[in-house]
Amino acid sequence: MLYSFFSSLVDQYSFLNVFKYITVRIGFSVITSFLIVFLIGEPLINLFAKKQISGPIRRDGPIDHIIKKTGTPTMGGLIILLGIVLGTVLWSDLSNIYVLTVVFVSIGLGILGFLDDLLKIKQKNSRGLPSKIKFLGQIIIGLIAIFILIEFSDHQYLKNLYFPFFKNLILPLGIFFIPFALIVIVGSSNAVNLTDGLDGLATVPVMLVALSFTLISYVVGNAIISEYLFIPYIANTGELSIFCGAIFGSCLGFLWYNAPPAKIFMGDTGSLSLGGSLAAVAIIVKHEIVLAIIGGLFVLETVSVIIQVLSFKLTGKRVFMMAPIHHHFEKKGWAESTVVIRFWIIAIILALIGLATLKLR
Repeated sequence: MLYSFFSSLVDQYSFLNVFKYITVRIGFSVITSFLIVFLIGEPLINLFAKKQISGPIRRDGPIDHIIKKTGTPTMGGLIILLGIVLGTVLWSDLSNIYVLTVVFVSIGLGILGFLDDLLKIKQKNSRGLPSKIKFLGQIIIGLIAIFILIEFSDHQYLKNLYFPFFKNLILPLGIFFIPFALIVIVGSSNAVNLTDGLDGLATVPVMLVALSFTLISYVVGNAIISEYLFIPYIANTGELSIFCGAIFGSCLGFLWYNAPPAKIFMGDTGSLSLGGSLAAVAIIVKHEIVLAIIGGLFVLETVSVIIQVLSFKLTGKRVFMMAPIHHHFEKKGWAESTVVIRFWIIAIILALIGLATLKLR
């Protein structure tokens, strides 16, 4: 909106030409989304606390969780989503099909998460939407996004899978691109959701992924830099860096209230939306495997749940004291803040490894 408005005035006011630069608009997107979340956060928390909009706490978890976290407002993902959408709409090119696709995924999964959170609050339990309906909703949203990309974009590399650390290792997926992309979107969405179990635990790793893909989107959409780094150039993907910047800014503002001890949780409204939309970005810029590296903490959390479930079903024994794995370390006696900070350190290391793939090939 503002980008289009300023662009229309360039002939009259030449200084507005600065807004044609993606780097400038990334900065404004980060600042805008941060301020929206930061300024709305406190009034929303007070409103939610007054209306007793709080989610259920797992009764099989550490006892101090039940004591400290009961009554904490949830659905903070609403303000994250608001910051992302406004930061993107104001500063990106809304004629860009890639931007429209990721915004659709973000809003669609946000609505699905909102319905899930709403049912949990009303029913006063952690069941929420039936798992089959929730999964079906994720699949439908993912399929629509994939259909949009296939039918309406001129993405010539869309159905290829690129491997990091190798210049010419490319796997043409053909028709298998659809199930692959669907797994990436749904899997990433659920992975962030599983990680969001401690104060600030999911927020910072999401920020690191968003920041990393701000850079990756910019590089992939720049013909000169992408050629230098032997990365496939994909026209118009640079606009996605503005969307990723909005995610970073929104999560930064949210962290002010979500840092231990959290005043509000993002809920499924935030976690499903953040995971799915970042996956959509990774698919478009053809860095799906790099997403798994940078977001390795989310992968670890998901794998721990899969191992726990399979082990219990096959042997009747649990591998971990509790899953996802962050609860395992709490059960072992680690303080919540210790678990969170150490997991942040792991996320930082993984982000650096993922970014290193841009050059090491």
